[in-house]
Amino acid sequence: MSKAPISVRPPKPADEYSASQLEVLEGLEPVRKRPAMYIGGTDARGYHHLLWEILDNAVDEAINGHADRLEVSLDADRKGAAVTDNGRGIPLDVNPKYKLTGVEIVFTKLHGGGKFSGKNYQVSGGLHGVGASVVNALSEALTVQVRRGAEEWQQTYERGQATSKLKKNGATSRRGTRVHFRPDPQIFGKTLQFDLDTIRERLEAKSYLHRGLEVTLKDEKTGERWAFHHPGGIVEYLGKLVAEKGMKAIQPQPFTLERAEDPRVEVALTWTEAPEERLLTFANGIPTPSGGTHEQGLKTALNKAVRGFMAAKKIEPKGVTITAEDIREGVAALLSVYVAEPQFQGQTKDRLNNPEVAAQVEGAVRTALEQWMLDNASVAESVVGRIVLAARAREASRAASAQVSRKTAISHRLNLPGKLSDCASTDPSICELFLVEGDSAGGSAKAGRDRKTQAILPLRGKVLNAERANSAAIMGNKELQDIVSALGCGIGKDFDVSRLRYGKIFLLMDADSDGHHIATLLLTFFYRQLPGLIRGGHVYLAMPPLYRVDAGKETHWALDDVEKERLIAGLPKNVKPKVTRFKGLGEMNAEQLKVTTLDPRKRRTLRVVIEHELETDRVLNDLMGRDASMRFKYIMEHAPRADAEALDV
Repeated sequence: MSKAPISVRPPKPADEYSASQLEVLEGLEPVRKRPAMYIGGTDARGYHHLLWEILDNAVDEAINGHADRLEVSLDADRKGAAVTDNGRGIPLDVNPKYKLTGVEIVFTKLHGGGKFSGKNYQVSGGLHGVGASVVNALSEALTVQVRRGAEEWQQTYERGQATSKLKKNGATSRRGTRVHFRPDPQIFGKTLQFDLDTIRERLEAKSYLHRGLEVTLKDEKTGERWAFHHPGGIVEYLGKLVAEKGMKAIQPQPFTLERAEDPRVEVALTWTEAPEERLLTFANGIPTPSGGTHEQGLKTALNKAVRGFMAAKKIEPKGVTITAEDIREGVAALLSVYVAEPQFQGQTKDRLNNPEVAAQVEGAVRTALEQWMLDNASVAESVVGRIVLAARAREASRAASAQVSRKTAISHRLNLPGKLSDCASTDPSICELFLVEGDSAGGSAKAGRDRKTQAILPLRGKVLNAERANSAAIMGNKELQDIVSALGCGIGKDFDVSRLRYGKIFLLMDADSDGHHIATLLLTFFYRQLPGLIRGGHVYLAMPPLYRVDAGKETHWALDDVEKERLIAGLPKNVKPKVTRFKGLGEMNAEQLKVTTLDPRKRRTLRVVIEHELETDRVLNDLMGRDASMRFKYIMEHAPRADAEALDV
C-alpha cells in the first residue's frame, strides 16, 4: 500500500537565527530568571527555603565547633527575617584573585564560599556555595553585619546588587555574622510571609540534632521569645515525637547508637503499637524528607538485625511470612549522619544520594542493633511478637480484600472503572492519571489529552472525607474505589507500589474554594490510605489558570489575582489588556485546557510532599477530623475577623 507523501515546510532563512539572539545571564541574573532551579519554587516552601539557607550557614559554624548560639528574629510583618550566630564571621579581607572582599564573594558569586576544599569546614550542610548568593538575589533588601577582630562591619544589597561598600560600624566585643533579608515580592508576590510555627519547629529540631547549641527565636510582632536547648540530643527528640503522636512504645528504653568515625552516625529507635512507621532522617543537620541512601541503609539494617536475632533464637513463626514492611511497622526512629562530601539531590537538599553511605549506615546499625536485641532478649522477643502480629494482620487483610489486577500489555483493562478514559501505553513510567472534577471538565480533558500517555477519571461532587469515615465506609465508597481500581496498586495492607499503573497522579480541580475543598479531601484520602504514593513522589496538584489575559497578539495565563496583577503591571502602558476569568474548568475548551494544564511542556504543577510528618498528621486531624472546635479555632485565628464571625462551624 502506497503512503501519502509527508508535507515538509520550506526552511526559514538562516539569518533569522543569529548569535545576536543568544543570551548569557550574568552574575545572579539566572537566579532571578529561574528561581525554581535554586529554591524549588516561589511558593511558601521556596519562601521559607531562603531562611533555611542562611540558617544552615549559621549551623555549619556550630557543627564545626566555631559557634554555640544562634538567633532567628522575624520582622513585625513577618515578611523579613534575621539570622545571627556567634561564629567566626565571614572573612573581610580582599581575595587577590577576584579583587572582592569575602563578604561580596559569599553574597554575589554563585558557587563562591569556603566549603569546597574541606579545610574550613569538615562537614557542612551547604557545599554548593550558592545559598547566600541565592538569598541575596531573591531579596528586595539584604543587610549583612560581620563582627570580627573586635570590630563590626556592614554592607547592604538590593536584589543581589550592592547598595553600599563594606564599611566599619564601630568596635564590638561580640563576634559572628548577622544576616537580615526580606524576600522580594516581585518574585514571591505580596501575600506570602514567614510562618511562625514552621520556623519554630525547624529551630527546635536543630537544637535536638546539635547538642549544646542554644537556639533562640524572636517574634517582633508580639515580642515573644523562645529558647531551645536540648543536651539530650536525638534521644530526647525521639521521646518528644513519640509523645506528641500518642504512640505507645513497647520497649522501656529506645535503642541508641553514636558512631564518631566518618561518616558520623546517630540513631535513636523504638518500636511502638502504632500501625505505621515514622522515620525522620537528617544529613549534616538538614532534614531529608525524601530519604536517600542513609535511610535505605537504616531500613536494611533493621531488616537484617531482626532476622539475625530470630535466627539466633530459632524463632520461626508458622503459617506467616514476615516482610521488611512488617518489621518496620510501628518503628519510630531518628537518623542523623554527617558526611564530608554529601551529594544532595538538588539545591533544596531533600534527599541524600551518596551511594557509599547506605552500606556504611547499614554496617554500623545492623551490628549494634542485633547485639542490643541479644543483650535485651525479653524486650526483643516482645518486639518480634509485635512484628508477627503485623504480618498476620497483613495477610488476613490480603485474603479478605479483592485484588486489583496489575496492568499489563494483555490485561491492562481488567477491573477498571467504566468512566475511566484510559491511555494506550502500559508503561507506568510515562503514564499519567488526571482525577478531574466533574463530567464537563472531564470531557474537555479527554479531548485535550495525549491519548497515548494520559488517562482521565472524572469524579462526581465531593468525595468521602477519609479522616472521619471508617474503613468499611471507605471501601464501600464508589468514587474512592474507582480511584483505587484505576491506580491498581491496592490499598492499606495490600498496597504494592510496583503494581501502580501511573507514575504521576494529578488532582485537577477548579481554581475556586469548592475545587480546593475537593483537592483537600482527595489529599486526605491519599495521605491516610495511600501514603506510599505521596512519599514516592507520585501525587501532584495540577494548576489550571484562573485568568486569561490577552494583550495585543499575546495571551498570558494567571493562576490567581496576585499573578494577574503582576502580569498587567508588566505590560507596556499603551497596551490595554482584556481579562477573562474562568468560573471553572468546564468553561475552558479542550485546547485551552491542553495548553495550560495538560501539556507537560507548558503546564504548571505542584508535587505533593510530606515535609513534616507530625505536623501534617496534626493539621489533617484538626481540619478534617470529627472535632469541629479545632476548625473553629483555626478559622478564628487565620481568617479576617469579619468573615470568621459570619461562619457557623
